Amino acid sequence: MGEVFRAFLKLGLTAFGGPIAHLGYFRDELVTRRRWLDERGYADLVALCQFLPGPASSQVGFSLGVLRGGGLLGGLAAWAGFTLPSALLLLAFAYGAAALSGPVADGVIHGLKLVAVAVVAQAVWGMARSLAPDRPRAGIAVAALFLTVFVAGSVGQLGAIALGALAGLVLCRAAPQAQAGHLAVPVSRRAGAAALVAFALLLVVPHLLVAGLPSQGLALFDAIYRSGSLVFGGGHVVLPLLQAEVVAPGWVGPGTFLAGYGAAQAVPGPLFTFAAYLGAVAGPSPHGVVGAAIALVAIFLPGVLLVYGTLPYWDAFRTRPLAQAAMRGTNAAVVGILGSALYDPVWSSAVGNPRDFAVAVLAFVLLTVGRVAPWIVVALTALGGVALASL
Repeated sequence: MGEVFRAFLKLGLTAFGGPIAHLGYFRDELVTRRRWLDERGYADLVALCQFLPGPASSQVGFSLGVLRGGGLLGGLAAWAGFTLPSALLLLAFAYGAAALSGPVADGVIHGLKLVAVAVVAQAVWGMARSLAPDRPRAGIAVAALFLTVFVAGSVGQLGAIALGALAGLVLCRAAPQAQAGHLAVPVSRRAGAAALVAFALLLVVPHLLVAGLPSQGLALFDAIYRSGSLVFGGGHVVLPLLQAEVVAPGWVGPGTFLAGYGAAQAVPGPLFTFAAYLGAVAGPSPHGVVGAAIALVAIFLPGVLLVYGTLPYWDAFRTRPLAQAAMRGTNAAVVGILGSALYDPVWSSAVGNPRDFAVAVLAFVLLTVGRVAPWIVVALTALGGVALASL
């Protein structure tokens, strides 16, 4: 486990660029250099984690830790090494942003909101090309966008995901089927089933208890856990889910929310550590370090339970055509959900005049055409926000 923790701590300190880049870092470090498993086994892990809701790169890292460390403790060592650096950086930003004031600080915060526009637009563009490349899936994406626009909050997002899965069963059966997997894991089917039961109980029981118990800590855990349970298609999809859970009830202001999301683009490691920032800045107590810890565990726990529970069954399940068709429809639906979030809250909270629009477009071009590292774009856009504040 010490070897696993050290390897993933190195990755957690250096892996910039989002989940797709993280998978490349994992392959170079753990498959090519350290030879923890072969290319086919790694491809099977990636396929599993892309199939499940949750942060795909963190789930792949957790699974690699399970394989190398011989079970659950190895997976937790991998998760801790990869996650804690970015979580601690965002916690520090939460305290620093609260302490800063004045025109320069306001300009930096505004610049971080603008870079969030560029990042989400890039995510929508890239995901639309890969997850909605044909007419049926493009239609599912547009339908999901309309549903989330007219039915606000988590109800619309849940409905879009469910309808996407049903539409996929009807419209998305023609794509090539996956080959059989070849992945042996040190997890028994009994342990896997227990993890899946725990996932379901944590999804339902805290939500029922919140109605009768005046506990803000439990309410925070419930809201963040449900968001982490529904993230299909990449880390950026967590944005509208978290916005519905923490901004809509007034726990976090829209500007504070977007500033933290922009800052999350500048740190290495998984984007889901954005939840630690939200827990730290949430209005009702608990907040600060305690709130950050609750939110951090809550956002990652459903993905960890799902991947640990599914590992023993994956080889048999992944070749079923109906399962693949439903996932294609679900992935198309999340493109529409993220497209809706691009307008509200991202665009509506950040772009107020043509100069804001110009800075956001420049950041988008740097990310997509210039392929500039995200942390550099964040720094440049923050400086642009300061410049706009002085005009």
